Parts: sequence; structure tokens; C-alpha cells
Amino acid sequence: MQQTLNLPTPGALVLLPVVYMVWSETLIDGQENKPFLKFLSQADWLSEEDKSFLKEKLSPESPPTREEMEFWWETVHAASEESKNYPNLVSLGIDLLKKARPEALYSFPLQRAEKELAQLEKDLGIVGQAAALSFKSSHSNVSTQYETREDFAVQALTELLDGPRKPLIDSLKQYLATEDFAYIQPDDLEKYRNQVLSWCRLLAGKGYGSIGYPTDYGGKDDMEAYFTVMETLSYRDLSLVIKFGVQFGLWGMSVLSLGTKKHHDKYLKAIGTLELPGCFAMTETNHGSNVKGIETRASYDHESKTFTIHTPHRDARKEYIGNAALHGRMATVFAKLLIDGKDYGVSTFLVPLRDEAGTTLPGITITDCGRKMGLNGVDNGLISFDNVVIPKENMLDRFSSVDAQGNFQSPIASDNKRFFTMLGTLVGGRIGIPRSALAAAKSGLTIAIRYGDRRKQFGPEGGEEIPILNYRMHQRRLIPLLAKTYACHFAMEYVTNRFLKRQEEEMQEIEALAAGMKAYVTWHTTATLQECREACGGKGYLSENRIDALKNDTDIYTTFEGDNTVLMQLVAKSRLSAYKEQFENMNLFTIINYVASKTKTSITEKNPLIIRNTDENHLLDPDFHLSAFEYRENSILDAAARRLKRLMDEGMDPFDAVNVSQHHLVNVGQAYIERVILGKFIQKVKQTPDPAIQTVLNKLCNLFALYQLETHKGWYLEQGYMEGVKTKSIRKMVNQLCWEIRKDAVPLVNAFAIPDACLAAPIAL
Repeated sequence: MQQTLNLPTPGALVLLPVVYMVWSETLIDGQENKPFLKFLSQADWLSEEDKSFLKEKLSPESPPTREEMEFWWETVHAASEESKNYPNLVSLGIDLLKKARPEALYSFPLQRAEKELAQLEKDLGIVGQAAALSFKSSHSNVSTQYETREDFAVQALTELLDGPRKPLIDSLKQYLATEDFAYIQPDDLEKYRNQVLSWCRLLAGKGYGSIGYPTDYGGKDDMEAYFTVMETLSYRDLSLVIKFGVQFGLWGMSVLSLGTKKHHDKYLKAIGTLELPGCFAMTETNHGSNVKGIETRASYDHESKTFTIHTPHRDARKEYIGNAALHGRMATVFAKLLIDGKDYGVSTFLVPLRDEAGTTLPGITITDCGRKMGLNGVDNGLISFDNVVIPKENMLDRFSSVDAQGNFQSPIASDNKRFFTMLGTLVGGRIGIPRSALAAAKSGLTIAIRYGDRRKQFGPEGGEEIPILNYRMHQRRLIPLLAKTYACHFAMEYVTNRFLKRQEEEMQEIEALAAGMKAYVTWHTTATLQECREACGGKGYLSENRIDALKNDTDIYTTFEGDNTVLMQLVAKSRLSAYKEQFENMNLFTIINYVASKTKTSITEKNPLIIRNTDENHLLDPDFHLSAFEYRENSILDAAARRLKRLMDEGMDPFDAVNVSQHHLVNVGQAYIERVILGKFIQKVKQTPDPAIQTVLNKLCNLFALYQLETHKGWYLEQGYMEGVKTKSIRKMVNQLCWEIRKDAVPLVNAFAIPDACLAAPIAL
């Protein structure tokens, strides 16, 4: 054995790395032996002693012992450690010969050996460079050396994200990190629901619940603060957020927005302190998003000055009503107003549900919705009314009322306008929900990106394991979602400000913006949390790391405040209305000029040089990005308008025409919202004074834009707006931006400043 282990022949030394590699990968059989037999028959420069040794060691019938394999590895390893990286096993074998038997070099045919051994490696399917690295104790390359750096002030970016509301956010985060808000297991439904109610009482006691109400009723008349509180609470527990939103938002704001002073005086203080828990009873089993179609009736009796609230059948029950199953004592009920049998459309009424002791009142039937996919700290229920009589003053009468003579009155003559004005006062819910969803996405990304930075797996041959965040595909999974989250954050800032400073003539546009952002952001959150779960592997599946709770609790967000697909169609209809008005206000000459200018723009944008331009400066140009987004938005809108007009000109019923075009309309809404988001991101980058923060935000903005262009590349190719050479270059640039942003990824999620007590995921702490 000792003679065998000494490897006396030069040929055996040169081939040793190849022989070892083949045996270490598999057991040699006839198939693997063929290339060796062919090589040995042709390599006449090998001595008979070489051939005899190699045939013996390559025989499938007598594989090398463990001791031999260890000796071979140590021999090759010793030579490999002293030298540079090798391009293949041939060069390593020759280097081994030079070190172990230098005297043999004088008679050894190096050039011929190199050529024939290289062919042998190829025939065996060995990737030589990677195989040679396996003999090294350590190996360093770009992937192993890349790591997190802090090239900007994280705290300064946090201040930029939080804006003027940072003191409020910081104080609330500090409060949420106390033991009072420690997480509990959601398994015990009753215990969890009561705990969430207790949390809401604590917040109400600190004035957070009434913060959006007028000062006369214990508030600060600060709706922006209310949205900020909702978003910040979302870092802790989403059942708490929704319970808080139902009580102080939907219930309280419906009284404030739809009622008048008598209602405010009687109820708002008690709502803000949570002395009067309540519900917002709009949705019915048969009529989800179609509020106009609800069937609950409110029949007025002039003689007794009362309304009778009645549920005509089982499928007209109010369903999925938060606070109903256990805690709600009163509800804002949406019902059809009937006076002398005449239907005056939907109005709102305050209907008591329980007495102070929590006993359900006569005529009220409440059924617990039970355990749900998520948000089990919220007591959802179904409510049915059996001829429940309420006094006349319980009608919320800001937009509709019954006068002293028993006649219907409204400051808005149009039934349609009155209905949408009434719902328009509740747009705030479509701002609170996406801001909450975005906070959940930030939590998921913080967990996944921090874990990806510390979790090491695999690595180059001969090298250490590397963080999984160094893998290009892992970056591709998470970093575009991080860029999109930042984009949505700044867009939500814009929409919130538009809502807070709204003018009546802007309301249609603001409602469309809020509806579109709600849909876009909640879809994004759902996709983001799924990717975060997968990116964390089995750790992401453990409840202790909280991604399961974030996923389950936010899943309903896509249908809260309206189903996302329906909302995107609402956005499209708003855009089509604006499109129609644009042409209605034009004379023939203006329309001709408008169409001509659009055609001219299209020709310019489809210039052969532009559609094929792959120059880096062009691909990273925000003007190119915005132009591409605007082109998509305008083209899809124009095509939708033409399509609807053609269908109706051909005699199709308008409802059928819209139904046929639904997929097209959803695309109209999405293209519009994406253009708004990009525009606000570009604007934010330009306005950022800190050069280091501006640099990283600019990369995120570029990534968001190019990733969306890549997502829609099929459309751009169909339109001839880009050619394949350009879309391929965009894909490469997305990869490069992901690589560049990787070193900033941890600081970027740290800038969300989520307290460890709220994040509470061991893999992220």
C-alpha cells in the first residue's frame, strides 16, 4: 500500500487531480471509464508504469480505499494551497508534477499533455476551474467579498420617511414597545379579542382614538395624525389596527362626516374614549361592493316620528361587520329610506345593538363570523334587524333628512351625486388601509432582508459559505419589492396630502387616486409577504418569525374597502370620464391639433434610435422612464375609450360593453396608478437635499421604473415602443441595480425604524 500511496510515476501525478475528482463525484462504471480508456490508448507519452497504475486505480472492480482518497487529496491540496487559482485540473496536475518531481520535467511532453488532458476533462464533463478550487482551503471572489455597508445616514433617511410626524411616530412606537402591548397567542379567540379591545382602550386613554375629531369633542382635529397612528400601529398587531380603525375611523368618522351637530354632541366624545363601542354596518351578504343595491329598509312613520329598520331576508343581513360579534353597542346602518312606500335611496341611521351590560336588544340578531384566516382579534359578525324602531333623530342627516312635514330633504338634488358624495366622505378608509398594508410589507422585508444578510449557505468551491443575499436570484426576489415599497410610501404621502387639502371639484380625482392606491398597494403587500416567506425558507414558516401573521392578517386587505379588481375599474371609469370631458371642452380645430400632437409624439417616441437605445445613461434617465409610463397610460386609456365607443356604436348595451372590456379597464387603472407613483418618486428624489440619501433613492427609483418596464415588456414589444435588444438591456440593468442596492438593503430596511419589540422575529433581531 505504501508504494501505491507514494505515486512514483510522473504521469500519475499529472492525472491525479482528475482521477481524484472523478472518484469523489461518483463510482466509476463503464460509461465513465470509456474516456479514460480512449485517453490511455492514445497517450503514448505515458510510460507503461503510468498506464498500469492508472488502469488499476480506474478499475470499477477495485475502487480506491478511503486512505488512498485522503492521501490523494492531501497531495493535491498541498500543491494547490501554495499557488494561484487554476483555470483547469490540467494546470493543477502539471504544477503538482513541478513541485513533487521537478527532475521529470526535462523529459515530460508538457504541451502535448496539456492538450490531451484538456480534452479528457471535456469528455468527462468536468468544469476545470471550479473543480480546481475544491482543493483549496479558502477561496475569495466578488460574491464572497460583497457585504452590507452604510453609505448614508440611516437616521436621516428615517426622518425623511417620517417627515413632520416623526415625534408622533416615535412616541407611539415607544409606547407600543412596552409590556402593555406584548404579543399573545391568537389561539384562544375570546382572550385575543378581549386583549385587542383592552389595547384599544389604552390607546383611547392616551388620546390616539379621538385624534382626528374636532377639539370640542376631545380630539385634535388632525386627520393626518390619525392616518399616521393607523400606520404606526400596523408595526405591532394588525387586529389592533383594524379594531382601532373600525371604532375610531369607520364608526366615529361616519357619525362625524354623515351626522350633524346634534349627533356630534351626543356621541363623539364617548366614541373617542371607547365608552361607546360601535360598528359600521354597510356590507350585506347579497351586495358586497354594490352599496346602492342593499336591501335593508328604513321605513319612516310620520305619526310616531320613527324609523323601522328591517332585514327583509337572510341574504340581506349585514355581514362581516367589525365589533359586532362581541363589543359593539351601536351601529351606523346603511339602509334604503322609504317614505310612504317610496324609495329615496341609501341613507344612514344610528341603531342601538346592545345595552350597557352587553345584552343584545330586542329585534337584533347577531351571529359570530367565527375564526377567520387572519385578524382573529377582531370580532366580526352578521347583524339582522327585525322591525327595530329608532327615533327620527337617529338618522344621520347631513346629506339627507326628513323634515317636520314628513318630506324627504337633501342639499344635493341629484340622487346619484348625493349617494357618491355620502360615500366620498368615507374615502379616508381607502387611505388608512394601504398605509397599514405598506407597514406590513416593510415589516416582512425587514425580516427577510436582515435574515438574508446573516443566513449563509453554499459558496464557491474551496471557499466559505456566503450570505444568501449575495445570490443574484435572492436579490431579484426581494430588492425590486423593496424599491416598490419605497415608491408606494412616497405616493401615499402625496395621496394623503391631496385628501387632507381636498377641494370639492377635485373629489372625483382624489377618490380614484385613493381607490387605485388602495388596490395597488394591498396587491403589492400580498405579493411581497409571500416572497418574504419563501425567501426565509423554513424559518419563514415558523410562527415565531411573524411572517405567517402578517400574511394572514393582510390577505383580507385586498377586499377591505372594496374588492381591488372592482376598485381598479372605478379608477378606469374616472379616467375615461376625464378623457371624455377633455374632448367635450374642445372644438373641432383643437381636437385635430390634439390628435396630431399625440401622433407626432408617438412617432418621436418610436424613433428607431430610441426604441433600440441601450445606452446606460438613457436606460437610467428618469425622463425616459416617465415618458414610457405616460405612453403606456395614454395608449391604454385611448384604446379603452375607442373600444367602448366602437362596441356601443355597433349597438351593444353599455353594461355589456363595459363587461366585455373589464380586463382592459383594470389595465387602465393600473397604468394610471403606476405613472402617478413613478412621478412622485422622481419628484422626491429631486427634492432630497442629502447627496448620499439622494443617490440611494435614485437607484431605488430607477429599479422601480425599470422593473415595471420589464414586467410590461410584452406590451411595449407589441406596441413597437421597444425592440428586443432594449428589453434585454433593461433586464440586465435590473440585475445590476439589484446587485448595487444589495449593500444598502439592510440600512434601507433599518430606516423603517421598526422597534425590535414590534418586529419580534428572532431571525431579524
